[in-house]
Amino acid sequence: MPSSTKRIAINFGGGYVPGLNALIAGTVMAASEIGCEVVGIRDGYDGLLFPGRYPDGGLLRLDRAMVGHLSGASGAVLGAAARSDPFHVRAVDEDGMLQEQDRSDELLEAIRSHGIDAVISVVGPGPLSILWKLSRKGLKTVAVPQSVENDMAATELSFGFDSALSFATQTIDRVRQAAESTRQIGIVEVPGERAGWLALQSGIAVCADAILIPEIRYDLSKVADKLREKARSGRDYALVVVAEGATPVIGAAPASVSSAADSLRASLSPGALGEQGGHVIERSGRVAHRVALELQRLTHHETYPLVLGHLVSGGPPTAADRQLGLAYGAAAVRALQENQSGVMVSFQPPELKFVSLAETINKVRTVPVDSVFVQVARALGISLGN
Repeated sequence: MPSSTKRIAINFGGGYVPGLNALIAGTVMAASEIGCEVVGIRDGYDGLLFPGRYPDGGLLRLDRAMVGHLSGASGAVLGAAARSDPFHVRAVDEDGMLQEQDRSDELLEAIRSHGIDAVISVVGPGPLSILWKLSRKGLKTVAVPQSVENDMAATELSFGFDSALSFATQTIDRVRQAAESTRQIGIVEVPGERAGWLALQSGIAVCADAILIPEIRYDLSKVADKLREKARSGRDYALVVVAEGATPVIGAAPASVSSAADSLRASLSPGALGEQGGHVIERSGRVAHRVALELQRLTHHETYPLVLGHLVSGGPPTAADRQLGLAYGAAAVRALQENQSGVMVSFQPPELKFVSLAETINKVRTVPVDSVFVQVARALGISLGN
């Protein structure tokens, strides 16, 4: 092995996505082929920062015998901490006040004290910047992109997206059947705060009547026109798929969705104003309810909203994600074997390449307005709200 890496740690820093265990299996199997030991850090970096929380210790030894059955298993054997940030660790001081501390140096020292030569981190867009800062402080690391929204920059396919797409498509198909039998308009909200890949591709797959994504501001009057047109032709039901980050055209008046629960959330949210207040604590569902109320007003047709939210992150991985997880894990080990650090594994069909973390942080892979999926949707007569 050209590098001096003999002990590799792996952790998850981007929340849960289907098939994380497949990535562990790929890493361990590839590392064992070149004589490297692999350990897992529990719950992001918490296993090293708070080892006392874990009766069996914050590190888990991973070997080929243990991971042989993991590639298709649900769950995450190491835990997935989406908000584990060693640069901003919350703690209660001696006066009982909540403070944030920078414990990054302690983390790096703990990594060294456990004889860990490099860390493979499976991360989403936010935690990627944390990893970049740690690499700048000397941590030898390789990132693997994960996201159910497929919004990681510099890679065509993030780990977990295919499984989320499959689940969303199956669920929305059921919503279509319910809408048809009850003669209603089904509104399904899926994750996608800044990128509409999941809404667009699942909406096309089920032949939705309208798809609303963050990249294209929507005008619900135009969506209503499309639904009324279909109703005149005999279709007395409809299906609309929306991404949670979809926004109306400038100047559109949002439908009121206030309630007692919304008022409570707003009162607990400093700086929350107006319609936004009810969703500062819990953003999920805001767009679905807004669209459902406004379309019901415009079409005089009963609507019902459904929010998939974190449900798309659960369940078993698809065959594609199992293969991708194994491949990403093996590629990360190869990067370390080639003595690379501060890079992310990037799927650029037909190859797996390595790109600098500096090229990926603070960037989002959004849907181009002229992308092939947008063109397909328009060709099928699906309204995109504009």
